[in-house]
Amino acid sequence: MKRKTFNMLRSLLLIYLLTLPFTSLVVYGQDAKLQLGKLNDLESKASEVVDVTLDGKTLQMASKFLSKKRSADEAKVKDLINGLKGIYVKSYEFDKDGQYSLADVETLRTQLKSPGWQRLVGVHSKKDGETAEVYIMTSGDNVLGLAIIASEPKELTIVNIVGPIDIDKLSDLEGNFGIPSLGFEKEKNQERNK
Repeated sequence: MKRKTFNMLRSLLLIYLLTLPFTSLVVYGQDAKLQLGKLNDLESKASEVVDVTLDGKTLQMASKFLSKKRSADEAKVKDLINGLKGIYVKSYEFDKDGQYSLADVETLRTQLKSPGWQRLVGVHSKKDGETAEVYIMTSGDNVLGLAIIASEPKELTIVNIVGPIDIDKLSDLEGNFGIPSLGFEKEKNQERNK
């Protein structure tokens, strides 16, 4: 092997090895925020649309309006949103079946197959055509994000919470910031009654 070729290969290998940790960090440092823009086309087909976009700054501003003194519920929500980077909800209700495709939902599932994401719950009813999936993004013991995909023949809802989440307190967000009831409170009560 000629010296010039050897030096070039050695340089390429060195560059590769030096960028390897950076490349890994990019993959594993992925943000828990889902890209929901491809779903915007569904707005023209839907009879009802809920679109909630609360970034970290907006959440912190909203937190200032919540009072721990006014009510216990407000105190719980204030504690839970402290430190969150965002809450994003897209919900579409249609007048008839077939207004969104499986490909629309698959664009979300593809994002949730990336490193760090893990599916916790998958429920599918063939009878009713309903599907619900819950995913979390973790790093070690820390939950960095949550994603929920709920679909019915005439409805599609996506909830994406970005930032550190205490799963035990998650039920406190139900009914707030456009997040629908997800059944977490019901599950907590069932566990308490055991």
